[in-house]
Amino acid sequence: MCGKSKANHHHSSRTLVSRKWTLFLCLASFCSGMLFTNRMWTIPEHKDMARSRSIEAQELKLVSRGCDLKTNELNFSSKDIFGKVFNTHNAIHTLDKSISNLEMELAATKAVQESIQSSSPLSQDSKQTDTTGRRKYLMVIGINTAFSSRKRRDSVRATWMPQGEKRKKLEEEKGIIIRFAIGHSATPGGILDRAIEAEDKKHGDFLRLDHVEGYLELSAKTKIYFVTAFSLWDADFYVKVDDDVHVNIGTLGETLARHRSKPRVYIGCMKSGPVLSQRGVRYHEPEHWKFGEGGNKYFRHATGQLYAISNDLGAYISMNQHVLHKYANEDVSLGSWVIGLNVEHIDDRRLCCGTPPDCEWKAQAGNICVASFDWSCSGICRSADRIKEVHRRCGEGAGKRFNSCKPQNLFLFEEIHKD
Repeated sequence: MCGKSKANHHHSSRTLVSRKWTLFLCLASFCSGMLFTNRMWTIPEHKDMARSRSIEAQELKLVSRGCDLKTNELNFSSKDIFGKVFNTHNAIHTLDKSISNLEMELAATKAVQESIQSSSPLSQDSKQTDTTGRRKYLMVIGINTAFSSRKRRDSVRATWMPQGEKRKKLEEEKGIIIRFAIGHSATPGGILDRAIEAEDKKHGDFLRLDHVEGYLELSAKTKIYFVTAFSLWDADFYVKVDDDVHVNIGTLGETLARHRSKPRVYIGCMKSGPVLSQRGVRYHEPEHWKFGEGGNKYFRHATGQLYAISNDLGAYISMNQHVLHKYANEDVSLGSWVIGLNVEHIDDRRLCCGTPPDCEWKAQAGNICVASFDWSCSGICRSADRIKEVHRRCGEGAGKRFNSCKPQNLFLFEEIHKD
């Protein structure tokens, strides 16, 4: 009994010990498991979060860079667009100039063909020809004159306008045509027309226009002159001058030759006078209301005593003669015909010098005037009596007398006026 009791006590103590160790081992295992679990999962989770934050930061940076790139692309695109627009504008402007030049050439060719078809007289000199076979001239000078201006014409012939063989030589060798431009009377074939025919038979220096003469019709006469001159002669320039103005031909030729290569040239002494609305005054403008309020001035245009236009402008006037508006004053009319075109206005004050002593002082200084007249008379006052004196003191020969160095334009003067 006693032995059995001892045996049972020994067995229970072993069971108790094993339970304690079992509980300890469980706790130890649990702690080990917790420690293992933290090392295996907590730390890697922290690294993944850091990596993901790094990736997010990189993505944000890329997005930010993308925005910057888009902004830069937008800025670049804007600059590129402006550049393309500017280049396109230049290309259109160049194309417009080319079209304008082609239109001028087409008008010139058309006018020549019409002249040939209508059997208009052409020069027989073929030393210099263009594509149409016509002689090429430097300039055509049309001297505006009237039936009552016989004395003025004779004074011009006696001074700056060569006569006979000298004029013919001027045409053939220098390409300069000079004619008195005049129309016909209200009664064709009357005494006035017969007088001009007799004068022309003697001198052969008239250009007859299909125009009824009259002071109030100067704008129409100017237009018809350019149309007629363009149809008869293919010249680089067409000049209009009044018969009471002194002209140095050599200086005029030299002046125009400097602009020979330019398209659409309008040369003269440019002015902008007042628009006169009051009736009865000289140079009254019936259409003054078109120029705005009272007291306004005209657009810039060449004064009427002498001006020149280039060949392509002659073609333009010839082609559009029926739609070109005529104002009361012929110089204003011409200015209006070219004001809306791509034309170079050349203001040369040598084309409007005063009579002596003004032109004489300039000749002494070697700066010979192209044209001389009195502003107060819109020409040389009493020109039939005074133009010889103006020619003596202000002609191209005066420059030779006063200067030891011969001016360049005197070559023409010497050849024209030598005996």
